[in-house]
Amino acid sequence: MSKSVVDESKISTIALGAEIVGEITASGSFRVEGKIKGNVTISGKLVVVDTGVIEGDVTCNSALVSGKLDGKIIVEELLQLNPTARIHGDIVTSKIKIEEGAIFTGTCNMDTKELLSQANQTTQYQQQ
Repeated sequence: MSKSVVDESKISTIALGAEIVGEITASGSFRVEGKIKGNVTISGKLVVVDTGVIEGDVTCNSALVSGKLDGKIIVEELLQLNPTARIHGDIVTSKIKIEEGAIFTGTCNMDTKELLSQANQTTQYQQQ
């Protein structure tokens, strides 16, 4: 399995107090301190801090969640849920780390790249 190289100098941020409505696609890493209502596709790492909220489906390379996510999340590599994380939706990932205190409601599938590919295809089909 090859690891993706993420350019940490490219970090987009939705600041605390900001609310974005619509689909977001970004290369590099992405930090959510505010609120997003819509689907999010990130080629790098997604960080949702404790004040961050996403209402929509998420696809990314890796994710660190401390905030709230309502929707399906597809992570190619590692999904880490910190103690303040609240996920209400299905998870598809290769690896997961759930810290004590995190809340997760939904199903979790951990499998090969084939499963991730199928999940991505389903999400893309639903968006059309």
